[in-house]
Amino acid sequence: MYQAALFWLVLMIFFIIVEANTVTLLSIWFAAGSLVAIVAALLGAQIWLQALLFFAVSAILLACLRPMFRKYVKPKVVATNVDAIIGSQGYVTAAIDNLEAKGQVKLGAMEWTARSTTGEKIPEKTLVKVDKIEGVKAFVTPVKVKEVK
Repeated sequence: MYQAALFWLVLMIFFIIVEANTVTLLSIWFAAGSLVAIVAALLGAQIWLQALLFFAVSAILLACLRPMFRKYVKPKVVATNVDAIIGSQGYVTAAIDNLEAKGQVKLGAMEWTARSTTGEKIPEKTLVKVDKIEGVKAFVTPVKVKEVK
């Protein structure tokens, strides 16, 4: 009886350590199943019943509670470095010509080598939007400026 409870206790501690190191909300449900199996072992349940309770409780908690908890603990991804540049606007400082492999844009305080996303030439001083970054090149398209009447 106590050997089975000790086994489930060791298993529960293992699952808690795994969860603490991964924070995936996966192992914690197996730790809860282990806790139920410990209680069953201390009450004198057969080993097959302990295992059944472990799997049943773990599966039910995993299926029912994990999706709900993941919604609340999902980290918000903040765009940093290059990711923050995508979608930003800047001005062409050297005319962009993909065929001649020329062009630069100023994005914030930095100068970037630029290419046209569509392949069209973009003249100097044109307002552009960054579509993507590949290596050290910014791929841009001209911004259509609406006229005010």
